Amino acid sequence: MIVSFINAVIGYFTVLIYGSTGELLTEKSGNLNLGTPGIMCVGGSFSVLCGYFLRDMAAKGTIRLNAFTAIFLTLLATLIGSLLVTLIYAFLTISLKANQNVTGLAVTTFGTGLSNFIGAWVNSKAESGIMAFPEIADYYKVTLPFANKLGFFGDAFLASGFMTYLSLVIVFVLAFVIRKTRTGLNLRSVGENPATADSAGINVTKYRYLATCIGGMISGLGGLYFLMQYSDGGWNKNAILPFGWLSVAIVIFVVWKPVLGIIGSATFGALYALSNSITTIPPLTQQLFKLFPYIVTVLVLTISSMRKKRELQPPESLGLPYFREER
Repeated sequence: MIVSFINAVIGYFTVLIYGSTGELLTEKSGNLNLGTPGIMCVGGSFSVLCGYFLRDMAAKGTIRLNAFTAIFLTLLATLIGSLLVTLIYAFLTISLKANQNVTGLAVTTFGTGLSNFIGAWVNSKAESGIMAFPEIADYYKVTLPFANKLGFFGDAFLASGFMTYLSLVIVFVLAFVIRKTRTGLNLRSVGENPATADSAGINVTKYRYLATCIGGMISGLGGLYFLMQYSDGGWNKNAILPFGWLSVAIVIFVVWKPVLGIIGSATFGALYALSNSITTIPPLTQQLFKLFPYIVTVLVLTISSMRKKRELQPPESLGLPYFREER
């Protein structure tokens, strides 16, 4: 039971760390992307669509389905799908100066509808009405070759596929770039005071576009991982959405610090795993467990606002469009 619980926590952690890391990068540039849940859904649905065509081409002998082909093409499809939806948000909020909150919610609505349409279309091709791709998902679940030789530690903490370790690499690389490089300094300047950054010769539009688009693609990987881990590569309607909203909440919970996102994602993942593992309690109580992460987020936001420490505050220009002519 302990091993299974830890495995579940790590699985949910991986989904959340991708979603929250992508959102954190976006917010560092001053863009509040509430479209993250929709972007994660679209990223996942594009991997399902890719899986369908891969299986079809493999059956016809057009392509040979192996680990490299399956992983590379589904990853690529996820990144493309996530990028396309993120570009809609970026164009509306950065180029057209649209309200970020309204646009983000619209993108989530659009992304949810589009992903459900794609998933329904793929499922309609199966006689049972449910299409899954375990032959592709299994490649994502391959563990480290020495994990089963390490006893409890290996079974509990090293029984994950490569995407869990990739998520940690992305977090530490992002933390290094933000804190230790000129690119990171410029990005933080754009998020804090775009007018000053613009006066210093930093291209505000370029940094916001790059941060938003790269952040959206990172978040989309969370949708891919969820489907490969929990749905055998098939579409699971609306199952990704809660993790998208939790990802946005985690960014607040960890006060916009990438490495703390590991702790935040693990904490929220544990709470989510706990709510699903306790089957003897009433359903209403289970829902209260799932509500708890949001309550904690509100408390953290309230406490950080009361303490008024600058390092606990969001980027100063978060959610605000930049009008260059007003600087």
